[in-house]
Amino acid sequence: MTEVKQERQFKIFSVDDHLCEPPDMFEGRFPAKLQDRAPKVITKPDGAQAWVYDDKVFPNIAVNAIAGLPKEKWNAEPVRFDEIRKGTWDIHARIEDMDVAGIAASVCFPSQIAGFGGVVFADTKDPEVGLASVRAWNDWHHEVWAGTYPGRIVPLQLPWLPDPKIAAEEIRRNAARGFRAVTFPEYPINVGYPSLQETRHWDPFFAACEETETVVCIHAGSGRWVPRPVNDGSKQIQVSLFPVNLLVACTELLWSGILSRFPNLKVSLAEGGFGWVPVMLDRLRYMEGRASDLWDNDWKDELSPAERLLNNFYFCSLDDRSTMINRHQIGVDHIMIETDYPHADSTWPDCQEVVAECFAGVPDDEVELMTYRNAERLFRFPLAP
Repeated sequence: MTEVKQERQFKIFSVDDHLCEPPDMFEGRFPAKLQDRAPKVITKPDGAQAWVYDDKVFPNIAVNAIAGLPKEKWNAEPVRFDEIRKGTWDIHARIEDMDVAGIAASVCFPSQIAGFGGVVFADTKDPEVGLASVRAWNDWHHEVWAGTYPGRIVPLQLPWLPDPKIAAEEIRRNAARGFRAVTFPEYPINVGYPSLQETRHWDPFFAACEETETVVCIHAGSGRWVPRPVNDGSKQIQVSLFPVNLLVACTELLWSGILSRFPNLKVSLAEGGFGWVPVMLDRLRYMEGRASDLWDNDWKDELSPAERLLNNFYFCSLDDRSTMINRHQIGVDHIMIETDYPHADSTWPDCQEVVAECFAGVPDDEVELMTYRNAERLFRFPLAP
C-alpha cells in the first residue's frame, strides 16, 4: 500500500521506532564455526514463517508490526515477511515511509528475535553464540540499517548483558565506529541479572556509556515485567500501564546511586510519556522536605533527587496533549517525541497532524526543541538542513 505524503509542517526526530530483523540479517556475520547456530527464519508447513534460535521457535516474526494494515486486520498479526509492511525490515522502504510522514531521523529498537533490551541473546545457553548474535546484530545495524542512509537512522546497539566488562568493551568499540545509543532492559533483575540497587555490578557498563556519551535507551516492556493487578488480566491493562513501567524503572535507576557515580550519563525513556514526571517531582520534593532522613546516609550527590531526575533523564511523548501544559516543570529541553512505527500505538502516517494537535498553542521555539532539537543534541546527531 502506498501512503500519501503528508504536508510537512514540522521536522520530526522520532526517538522510539522499531525494526523487524530481516531474514538475512545474520548471514555472513557469524564466525564460520558458529554460523549454523545463528538465528534463522524457517517456513512451517502451514506457510507461516518463524525465527529459530537456541532450540527455541519465535512464531510471530512481526511483533505488532501492523503499520499500513486496516484496523479490522490488527488482531491478526502478520506471520510472514510478505504480509508486513516492507518498511519494517527493508531500509529503502523504511526511508520512503519516513519521508511520507516527514520523519527526518529515527531511533529504532530491536524486535522479536533480539528483544527490546537484547535479553533474548543474553539468554543463550552458549555465551559464545549469544555474544556472536549481539555482535552480528550490531554489525548489521551499523552497515545496513544506519549505514545505508547516513543521517537518517541513529546507530543503536544491543548490549551484552551477561558480562558488564565485555559490555563496556563493546560500547567503546561501537562508539568508535559511530554508535550513539544502546538499548537496555528496564529491570535487569527480572531477566536474570543483578539489580541496579544492590551492587556496583553494572558500573563498568555505565562508565563506558558516560565516557563515550552513549545514550542509554530504556523502552517500556523491555524488562519482562508487567505492572498489572492480576496475572490473567487483559492485554489492555498492560498497554494502559506502560507509563508505570518507566516510572518504576526511572525511580529504581534514580535511587541506585549510578547517576551519582556517573553524573554525565544520559537516559532516554521510550513509550512512557511524560505525564507522570510532575507527579514524581512533587513526591521527591515532598520527601526531601519531610523525610530526607531516609536518604541522608545513602544519597551522596551534589544534586537533589528531583534535580538529578531533571538533569539525566529525557522523556518521550507519543501523544501527551493533556499534560503539555506541565512541560516547563520538566523542562522543554528534556522532552522529545516518538512515532512508534510500525506498532499499533504509532501515529504514522499521520504524524504531522498529531504533532500539530499536541503542540497547538505552544511557541514555535519550544516546538522545535521538542520535535527535533533536543534529540539532535542528546544523540549528537545533527539533521540535514
